[in-house]
Amino acid sequence: MIKRYTRPEMGAIWELKNKYETWLEVEILACEAWAELGRIPHEAVAEIRAKAKVDVDRILAIESEIKHDMIAFVTGVAETVGEVGKYIHYGMTSYDVEDTALPLLLRQSADILLRDMRELEAVLAERAVEYKYTPMIGRTHGVHAEPTTFGLKLALWLDETRRNILRMEQARDAVSVGKLSGAVGTFANIDPFVERYVCEKLGLRPAPVSTQVIQRDRHAQFIGAIAICASSLDKFATEIRNLQRTEIREVQEPFGGKAGAVTKGSSAMPHKRNPELSERVSGLARVMRGNSLVALENVALWHERDITNSSPERVILPDSCILLDYVLDRMIYILRGLRVNADRMRRNLDSTGGLVFSQQVMLALVEAGMQRERAYAVVQAHAMDAWDNDRNFRELVSNDAEVLAKVPATRLAEAFDLDRQLSHVDYIFRRVGL
Repeated sequence: MIKRYTRPEMGAIWELKNKYETWLEVEILACEAWAELGRIPHEAVAEIRAKAKVDVDRILAIESEIKHDMIAFVTGVAETVGEVGKYIHYGMTSYDVEDTALPLLLRQSADILLRDMRELEAVLAERAVEYKYTPMIGRTHGVHAEPTTFGLKLALWLDETRRNILRMEQARDAVSVGKLSGAVGTFANIDPFVERYVCEKLGLRPAPVSTQVIQRDRHAQFIGAIAICASSLDKFATEIRNLQRTEIREVQEPFGGKAGAVTKGSSAMPHKRNPELSERVSGLARVMRGNSLVALENVALWHERDITNSSPERVILPDSCILLDYVLDRMIYILRGLRVNADRMRRNLDSTGGLVFSQQVMLALVEAGMQRERAYAVVQAHAMDAWDNDRNFRELVSNDAEVLAKVPATRLAEAFDLDRQLSHVDYIFRRVGL
């Protein structure tokens, strides 16, 4: 488990005590089901329910001797209940317990992650509306393209975050499946009623068919949803990092410690304000993407099962949940405290002397009757002159006799009208539901 990034609520889910207590609930419910079938005395089940306890240290001590975690668990719990402990784990194999308990841990984790995602959604919606009409340059290939608004950038992230919420909801549902069907899934030593009873009590669906394990495509979907969400956060963080570059300086992530303490950006250079938080988000996203590959590798098991999925799942499942919880928290903090330099955005937008309105000028020429190829050539010639010689593009086209012969000055002025360029912002926001 990645301790440094573990927030208490998420960390508690993946502690051994919670895992063992979840196993114990599966075991007790199975005993109840057997009692309903008349195979275990009801009074024995009542005694197990009253007395059974989880002693993590004792279970680990037993495991250190016998090298099997489930047998150590069953033995340790049986010690706490006395004679009736013989009924615990009746007719079951290890993964009848483990794979029916694991969905409960994943659902607990998913509920926290979904809460985080919805908080991120709310922050993005608020800030998108705040900067709905704040103009900035849109960049393609890292080069000035055409005007957009910072609010539209945030609205795009909002829409993507909503898709991540949907993916997590679907993944939560996909893993909400249990199995108590024996060593190869045939119910040879356990009545199907036991599976139905336990799953119903836990709010799970019985797997329609299983081997010794729940099939790992479900878990791959869960870790995949985490990895995709992490990649979205990486995308947001990467954009913030780029916009914070000295040459751009359009945004800046929060820079300051608790109680007004001054953050240190560099051990050597006092002037540095590095996008360290955003870089941390991007770095940890790589870990979660790597974990998704391991989850995919776990899908292919030998025959009715092997144990190659078990050891990596002990790492990738808790760590992926813990890391996504952490980076969602960090991204919420970054966006909530993000400093937006609207003046710098406008200066950068205007820095090329109207070059970013080249398509509008070309279209005005086409509308006036000029062939498109000729219009492109005329406008491109002035654009390259402005680019290479640091000249004002608007002045160049406004003084071109061929352009003026086709396009009146008033129509040419419209081509450089920023409000006209951004006239559909409201329409886009309505489609996003803002």
